Amino acid sequence: MKKITSVGEILFDVYEENRTMGGAPFNFIYHILKLTGQGNFISRIGNDELGGEIRQFFSKKNISDKYLQIDETHKTGVARAKLDERKVPTFTIEEERAYDFIETTDNLINLVKNDTDCLYFGSLAQRNEVSKGTIRKLFNLASIKFCDLNLRQNFYSKDVIEQSLYAANIVKLNSDELQIVNKFFNKNNFSQIDSIESLINRFSINLVCVTDGENGATIVNNNYESDTCKIKNEIVVDTVGAGDAYATILCIGYMNKLDFRKINKLANEFAGEIVKVEGALPENDQVYDKFRDYLKNE
Repeated sequence: MKKITSVGEILFDVYEENRTMGGAPFNFIYHILKLTGQGNFISRIGNDELGGEIRQFFSKKNISDKYLQIDETHKTGVARAKLDERKVPTFTIEEERAYDFIETTDNLINLVKNDTDCLYFGSLAQRNEVSKGTIRKLFNLASIKFCDLNLRQNFYSKDVIEQSLYAANIVKLNSDELQIVNKFFNKNNFSQIDSIESLINRFSINLVCVTDGENGATIVNNNYESDTCKIKNEIVVDTVGAGDAYATILCIGYMNKLDFRKINKLANEFAGEIVKVEGALPENDQVYDKFRDYLKNE
């Protein structure tokens, strides 16, 4: 099985009545660990109550904290969430949090250079110069790079998007993010397929996926072959983490050279299971069984 490393934010999504652990890079690697049994996570947490909860969670779930830095100055990440009538969240993300200050260390460099087949990263943890510098050093060392863009609030820039897209072999973004990227780089009338193909051509990307909520997802490869898949979900508790679940199957499928049409269908099905539970991470591991078995057989 290919070795996948994720770098970026880990935080708590705080709702009116409860809080759940999240952050796209962590949600992604959590699913990777459940489905493949291996993976590494690079981030930074505060030496505070929330940071303690994260360390307890890692211990309980047997997740390695070898690359989880402890910050004595900055607090653990927090995103305050509100769900609309369609159960779609809006986040207010606190600034100057520990994951903004991920330091470049020899053990991170050795991990990515010598023990990583694919590096996953996004844009949010690049909002601060410290973590941005670390992430860029790491993605320059990795052989395969997966960029799940995850544009949040105003925490992105043309430079961050551009450098991330140039680095990436695989790119995932949602339909709203595609329109933002299109305005930065194409400046023409928006067409989903034309915009995707333009990104593939401009940034030499092997595979681009655009997710569009209940409308499913479209994948285009560097031969400009495309596939659109939509799965009808009868039960939707909340959509938090659906995109991260999709990204997990997309990454595993790509690394194991599955047909992109199969990847799209399976990724949509897995995301459909995640929206049936509260938060991004299911309490019951049974949700993983079907997908784990399928991926092994492939």
